[in-house]
Order: sequence, then structure tokens, then C-alpha cells
Amino acid sequence: MRAKAPGGRIVQRLHRPRYGPFALHAALDGPMPEANGRDEIAVHNPANGEHLSTVVSASQEDVQSAVYSAHEIFKAGLWSRAPASQRAGVLSNLARDLEERIPELAKVETLQTGRAIREMKAQLGRLPEWLDYYAALLRTHGSFVAPTQGPLLNYVQRVPLGVVAQITPFNHPLLIAVKKIAPALAAGNSVIVKPSELAPITVLEFAEMAVAAGVPAGVLQILPGYGRTVGKMLVSDPAIRKVDITAGTDTGRAIGSIVGANLAHYTAELGGKAPIVVFNDADVQSAANGAAFACFVASGQTCVSGTRLLVQDAVYDEFMDLFMKKVASVRNRMGNRTSVRFWRVEKSHSFSASAMNPKSTMGTVISLRQLDRMEKLVQRGVGTILAGGKRMTGPSPLDGYDFSQGAFFPPTVIADVPTEDDLWREEIFGPVVVVKRFSTEQEGIDLANGCKYGLGAGLWTQDLSRAHRVSALIQAGLVWVNTHHRNDPSSPWGGMKESGIGRENGLEAFEAYTQSKSTIVNIATAEETRDVQDWFAEEDDTEKRYG
Repeated sequence: MRAKAPGGRIVQRLHRPRYGPFALHAALDGPMPEANGRDEIAVHNPANGEHLSTVVSASQEDVQSAVYSAHEIFKAGLWSRAPASQRAGVLSNLARDLEERIPELAKVETLQTGRAIREMKAQLGRLPEWLDYYAALLRTHGSFVAPTQGPLLNYVQRVPLGVVAQITPFNHPLLIAVKKIAPALAAGNSVIVKPSELAPITVLEFAEMAVAAGVPAGVLQILPGYGRTVGKMLVSDPAIRKVDITAGTDTGRAIGSIVGANLAHYTAELGGKAPIVVFNDADVQSAANGAAFACFVASGQTCVSGTRLLVQDAVYDEFMDLFMKKVASVRNRMGNRTSVRFWRVEKSHSFSASAMNPKSTMGTVISLRQLDRMEKLVQRGVGTILAGGKRMTGPSPLDGYDFSQGAFFPPTVIADVPTEDDLWREEIFGPVVVVKRFSTEQEGIDLANGCKYGLGAGLWTQDLSRAHRVSALIQAGLVWVNTHHRNDPSSPWGGMKESGIGRENGLEAFEAYTQSKSTIVNIATAEETRDVQDWFAEEDDTEKRYG
């Protein structure tokens, strides 16, 4: 977006100062919607508290209208019955449009989440791959003929479910939204997304792009608001045929009970407490580097963050020396300000929004509330704090930024934590890792599995047999060996135990947004049909087929 600044300069405008529900019935509200009695949500930059935008929350009437229009559009077949090649072409167009806007969207993600700009550029740069993958899947995925007995042709198709609801989180606002939206649209569904109230801007912008790329109006709608109100109303509507969420486990249970009562489909990527297991035969330097990435990328705010670091005794001291040096390096290179400034211009007013320093290693957590929660948990006196543990204040060694302006929490390492403590057992969702040594392979496996979660896990070993053997025994939906947090649109993503139900990505996600439909055609001649299929024929002892 571009606008004129005072003096006639053409400057970049990253986002609008106001947004509202992106829904078919709300189109007349225009780009600057009024609240009209609805709640307004202020979106702030966690790095400095700066107000970014005001978002008008969806009301109960908005939810009802969006679901109704989505259902009517689905029944009309404009998208749901469009040829697969047509839907594929629209997704490909959207991928190309998204590529062009990655630089500015990455800046918006940084502003609304506090994440390091380096992370957001790398992450968003891969998003077109999800759209391209499902476009390719549409062009190549075929129905099949079942080997049904007798003169019958039984072909099996995948058909869309109907209206589906998605609830997305704050930590990867656009990434997780695109991961869910792409297969849902590819399958032919009408999609309604409730983004996090903390970071909804890029999802709202993406929806506008989707319509411009050819997705019919009303097929993709965005209803911003709070989960306890808008989210609950949305998933409770009996017209919703699938709910797909990324959330905490307690939220997953609560929504699951609602979805189950409506007999709708359900996918839930929930909490995690990923173990990183470093064996004696690991390349220790690589393991230390990889563990730092696993623990502190995204400021530890991912469900697969390395939060339990298990190191075998023979390499424990060497590993910890290298790891703690890496922790110190990450801490010392945290910052925020640069000399580059982007301007938002509305009417006669302009507002500055400074980008995060591209050399910064780690950003903020999402809010001061989350920071306070973490600090209290860490400062209970449990275990030995080896690094971090308290809110950051004072100037950044990197660029002099005053950390007290934002929700900055340092990379934190804690040893000697009992396995029954919350630091070991519960998801903290921040840059906090507990460290424990182990002796035998089996002990390492037991410690890794000694947790109610099972989303991700990492192993570091140069022993090929051990890599396969231990991976098979780790109770997690994702196991990385000598790497961490690698993701691809073709690779299923989901958890075991209390980490969720179902999978994102790949053919599995596409099929989860569809249902199979068998069509059985009798291809016998009319004469044979009269002879064989007249079940109630008189004076006919011929054996008939039933089923």
C-alpha cells in the first residue's frame, strides 16, 4: 500500500489504522469500519507498546451472517463444485501475489508479534509453497474405482465438507493461517477464520489478497475477536462441518466437546514440551547450535520449542559450555531499533513504526502479561537458574534500544528442576529451557517420554542405528534427527498424547477437509437387471444378491 506523506512524498503504508470483519455481509462497511456497538480491539507492538491498529470485533450477528452466507455460497457451487483445475489456478495466482507482498507482510508480522524481522522474512518467504503444493495436488489427485463384486462400477471421490471454521494463534499468525486455509480452499470448502486478537492484521490482509486472486467473495471470511466470545460462537454453530484449531490443550478440550456434540470433524494442534536429546556420540558443536535454535527461535513461542534439554553424561560438560556461550551470544545480540522507518498515513496524520533490527537474534514475547506469567513461574526458587530468568531492562548491547519499553525476556536456562515441577511438565511458551543429564539410552528415552505432550522432539547422534531406534520409541508426532523445526507442506504435522488430534500438511490435511463419496453404477444389461435384481419376483427361486 502506498500513500502521500506531508509534502507530497510517496511512502509505504504497511497496514490500515482500522479493520473490521472480512465477511460478505460486511463489505459495505468499507476499509474503515465503524464499531456500531461492537467491541474494538487495539493491536499493539509488544516491543514498545505502540498502537498499530484498531480492529472491530465480530458480533453475534456477524458470526451468524458469515456462517449463513458461507453455507449459501457452498450450496451454490461457485467454488465447491468448480473444476479442480480452476481452484488450482486461483491458488497458484494467490501464491504469486503473496510472493510480491512478503517483504511488507514480514514487517507487519514483526510489528504485531515482536518477533525478530530476520525470522519473519525467512518464515513468510516459504508461505507460497503451501499454496503451490495444494494447487499441484488438485492437478494430480485422482479418484479411484473400488473393486466391487459383480457388474458394478464403484468410483470413489473426495468431496468438500461444507463450511469449516479455523482458529489461529498469535505466534505464527500468517504461517499457521495459510497452512490451514490452503488445503481447506483446495478441497472446495467455504472457510471462516478467527485469528488471534493479538495479531490479526496479516490474516485480514491475506483474505483481501485471496479475493483479488480469484477466490469468490464469501468463500474465505475472517471474523476477528476474542476466543471466549467470537471463537465459541463460531465453533458452536451446527452448520460448521469441521473445526481446525491451534491452541493450548485446555482450549482444545473445551472446543472438542462442542465440536463433538455437533458431530463435526476436528483437527487440533495443541500444546507441546519438546525434548532435545543429545547423545554421547553427537557432534557437540552442531548439537549446541541446533539446541539454541530449537529453544529460542520465535522467542520460544512455538509448540515444538525445545523446552527440555537432555544431555548424556559423557558430553554434558562440553555441551553445556558451548550451549551457554551460544545463549550469551543470543542475549547480547538482542535489539530492536534501526534507522529505517516506515510510515502509515491516514488523512492529515502520519505515524511512525520502527522496524526491528535485522541483526537482532530474538524478539519479545507477545505481551507484558505473558512476560509476567513466565517471570513468576521461573522465579519461584525451583532449580538453578544458569542464565536469564528476569525481564530485560536497560540498553541493548547491539543497538542501545531500551528493553524496558517492551516485553523482552532473555534466553533462560534452568538446571536441577524436578520432573514433577511445572517447569518440567507444563508448556511455558517462552524462551525458557530446563536441562537434565542422563546416563543410558533407555534413561534418555524415558525422560523424553515422561511428559503428557507429544508434538515434537529432537535427537542428536551420529549413530545411524540409534537414530532410527530411538526415533521409533519417542512418543511424538514429529521427530527431528540432527536438526529441528523443519517443516514442509508435504510433511504431516501433528501430535500424540495431549498434543492434539489429526494432522496439518500433506495429503492427510487435504483429505481431512474432504469426505469420501462412493457412486455405485449398475452396468448390467436391462435383461440381466430384470432377472437378477427383482428381489420380490413371484415364483422365482433364483438366488438373489443382497448387498
